[in-house]
Amino acid sequence: MGLLPCPLPGDSHATNSSEDQSTLSIHLHSKSSSSLSSQSSLPTVPSLTPQQSQPLDQSPTPAHRCCVATLSGHSSYVSSLALAGEFLYSGSSDGEVRAWNRSPPGSDAGHAVAAAAISTSAVKSVVASGDKLFTAHQDHKIRVWRIDADGRYRLATSLPTLADRLARLFLAKNYVEVRRHKKCTWVHHVDAVSSLALTHDGSALYSASWDRSFKVWRVSDFRCVESVERAHDDAINAVVVSRDGLVYTCSADRKIKVWRKESHQRKHALVATLERHRSAVNALALSEDCCILYSGACDRSILVWERVQDEGRRGKGTDGGVEGEHYMAVVGALRGHTKAVLCLAVAGDVVCSGSADHTVRVWRREGEDRSYSCLAVCEGHAKPVKCLAASVDVDGDGEGSGSPSGSGTRYMVYSGGLDCKIKVWRIWVPPSLTLLTTSICYA
Repeated sequence: MGLLPCPLPGDSHATNSSEDQSTLSIHLHSKSSSSLSSQSSLPTVPSLTPQQSQPLDQSPTPAHRCCVATLSGHSSYVSSLALAGEFLYSGSSDGEVRAWNRSPPGSDAGHAVAAAAISTSAVKSVVASGDKLFTAHQDHKIRVWRIDADGRYRLATSLPTLADRLARLFLAKNYVEVRRHKKCTWVHHVDAVSSLALTHDGSALYSASWDRSFKVWRVSDFRCVESVERAHDDAINAVVVSRDGLVYTCSADRKIKVWRKESHQRKHALVATLERHRSAVNALALSEDCCILYSGACDRSILVWERVQDEGRRGKGTDGGVEGEHYMAVVGALRGHTKAVLCLAVAGDVVCSGSADHTVRVWRREGEDRSYSCLAVCEGHAKPVKCLAASVDVDGDGEGSGSPSGSGTRYMVYSGGLDCKIKVWRIWVPPSLTLLTTSICYA
């Protein structure tokens, strides 16, 4: 327990450099170099990206731009990113959380930085809701910060709260065995809290841990209302929650599990176990309609799972529900990274992936045929990309973005790495883009 399934370089304390900004012309290609694709990692899973053979430097056609900014401020590697309103929150391995203004690069207020919160333990995950900021830590705790009206961040409590711990202290039924000859109340995580996820309405917080459990916390009073022990056979690396209540967890045991809690039930029940990866699964992301699940693993592939209604699997599950309603089937893989996929993020109709190969790739589904194109390969990090956040750039009007008329869709992609840097990428996708595109962005 407590060992990362994919060993990563240790904390980096590289000297910070000043913020730099550049706008780079990117070129559209109907095909791209085969050198961009790694050797097939899951040969039994079909690839969703067309075979690529044309050299990257042939037949360039200007199509979109990638505006790059580098945010320096952390003195240790950036382990988590989260978007909330006008702010980007970043957590690092030295326990610091920073709040970055998301104003456009070059504006007077652009990317002003402030140390929002400081703790004594490495930050593993960050989520925000309203006036609350939740951070997960290596020391097994979840910290809750309140954002005051003047913009200051104040530590409100740590989870489990003192009241929660005392309420479970005296009854034997509240204790679970965490290792041989050692017991603890079920409200405690006993290893690093690796991931956090909020429900769509913000009423509940899910936490996943390397102790192989996930827990549910009521946001209104910060009480732990449920714990699913031994949810996996190894450390849980990520948890995501869909709008309709399905919970997905992934683990170093190579499995993805799907959970659901019906209104008449007290606890979440296992709905399905998804097993196609050959190595530790590091990251999960859901499409905005929650019908597609993306999973990234140490096998270098991103698997694409779609929710299907398989009549052949219909029948009563362990939760008394219908298995077919929740079944996920793998439809293919996105290949291109040459090392482990460490993080994923979804914005609109694109999915972004960060890897130990130091790159960020931006993918988009094309039509109804389930094929995907790689829109961009963003290169600039000196070390593995550990975390991502992405959003549709609703404020973009096309000016200065490479769009001559302002049409198309722009995306903002934020990547944090073991090089202690956060990079900001602006990707513009023209409306007429139908061919496979691969653009390389250099920071």
